[in-house]
Amino acid sequence: MRLIAFLLCLALPAGADPGPEIVILGEVHDNPQAHIKQAAALEALRPTAVVFEMLTAEEAAKADADRSQIAQAWEASGWQNFDIYAPIFDALGRARIIGAAAPRDAVQRVYRDGAAAIFGLEARRFGLDQLLPEAQLAARIDLQFAAHCEAMPREMMGGMVAVQRYRDATFARAALAALETYGPPVAVITGNGHARTDWGIPALIAQAAPEVTTHAIGFVEAETDTPFDETHVIAPTPRENPCNGLNKN
Repeated sequence: MRLIAFLLCLALPAGADPGPEIVILGEVHDNPQAHIKQAAALEALRPTAVVFEMLTAEEAAKADADRSQIAQAWEASGWQNFDIYAPIFDALGRARIIGAAAPRDAVQRVYRDGAAAIFGLEARRFGLDQLLPEAQLAARIDLQFAAHCEAMPREMMGGMVAVQRYRDATFARAALAALETYGPPVAVITGNGHARTDWGIPALIAQAAPEVTTHAIGFVEAETDTPFDETHVIAPTPRENPCNGLNKN
């Protein structure tokens, strides 16, 4: 489905199919065009709440309570380039701001102790107590190895996969909590890797709450085999190769 057609579906009259309850909007973090597209989607969707990968619950609560503090909360999060994310916040309307970023100390403990041990009592609900299928684990290790410029030992990538699973489950849990509290539709702002339908946020929502409907849109810079419900190619943003200067062993 084309993005324009999808957005038109979100504005159907009363009595029509209400559409997905949770819409996951992927992004390339440093690409301004991705955030402009996400903002357009939010304006059409008019969500009750928007879950941000980038903000902790505490940071988001401050921004939600006083919208004049959004930029300060963003700076406190450690994420850069607030200016390119500003269109998203301008498009929020009355949507509540929800933070889903995992605390850094929790992420470090996941790497050491595993996702299920740190996630807590709901680990089983999100499938974190289960080993990944061998083929999926191998594919995810390959992706992590490439994402880290092949500059770290390959045997460390299993821990990176555990962290990604933990973060995906954290984002999914926050989206489901927002849906329960504020009602549909809920939007999620996150990286494309977390928006993929095979093992990202949509898959974990399906695991934890199969009755909840989702729709994942990937805004990508090139044609890709990464699975989304919709894929839209945007112009690449100029950037230095992030692997430049790294020593590869």
